[in-house]
Amino acid sequence: MSTTAPSLAFSLLLTCSLLFISASADSFYQNFYVTWGGERSQVLQNGDLLTLSLDNSSGSGFESINEYLFARIDMQIKLVPGNSAGTVTSFFLSSQGQSHDEIDFEFLGNLSGDPYILHTNIYCQGQGNREQQFYLWFDPTADFHNYTVLWGPQLILFLVDGIPIREFKNLESSGIPYPKSQAMRVYSSLWNADDWATRGGLVKTDWSQAPFIASYKGFRVRGCVWLSGNSNCNSDSEVNTWMWQQQLDYAGQGQVQWVQNNFMIYNYCSDFKRFPQGFPQECYLTHNT
Repeated sequence: MSTTAPSLAFSLLLTCSLLFISASADSFYQNFYVTWGGERSQVLQNGDLLTLSLDNSSGSGFESINEYLFARIDMQIKLVPGNSAGTVTSFFLSSQGQSHDEIDFEFLGNLSGDPYILHTNIYCQGQGNREQQFYLWFDPTADFHNYTVLWGPQLILFLVDGIPIREFKNLESSGIPYPKSQAMRVYSSLWNADDWATRGGLVKTDWSQAPFIASYKGFRVRGCVWLSGNSNCNSDSEVNTWMWQQQLDYAGQGQVQWVQNNFMIYNYCSDFKRFPQGFPQECYLTHNT
């Protein structure tokens, strides 16, 4: 099968133009706090560009001012170039507390010339262990590429440059937890994880290459802001009706399959050594594998 990227022309019933309450294009000054790393995080170009850096003293990170209960989050990221072994660049949504929900993109660095690994995971009520990993079909360090988490009451999608790579459906009717009741913030960080990130920790961070720098732009959020225990979408019956009608169409399902056939390198739903007594229940149901 060809590994040329497929057309982006698939349609979702949850298209951008219909997505709920909107903060349009989206200054980092207005939408994020720098949470750690101090001056290693820089907001540039009047708030349109943000960089995170990592040296042998510290990494850096930021989080969104607002919490959301269902949203589409888009971020354009250019990853650490060159020898990025041992580093992790993360972009994720998370709630707080021991029983937190979380939706993860993590980019695991590698030696020069080797591809990054895109690591995805979903936590429901504090329980993760739903990892899928992919190689990308482009060099994510050469330019900015768009990474999207689309989180609704019926469906979670991970998208890369508009191409869906992973779908996780709400299967609560089958007894499978789904993140739908805890508001989440948007987070990103660049940090050292050379105890596990590259070849299981065999390749360590080369600090002579520091500082390692990842760049961000094009942040866009379409979502329901959570304030004082209430969503600002609750009063809009049209939005609520639409949110419950989300689904990935036939073409989109084909694109998920194309990515998983050609670029998936790990799927928890096929790891017999990890689950010798049987895979998690969602692995036996359509489109979560």
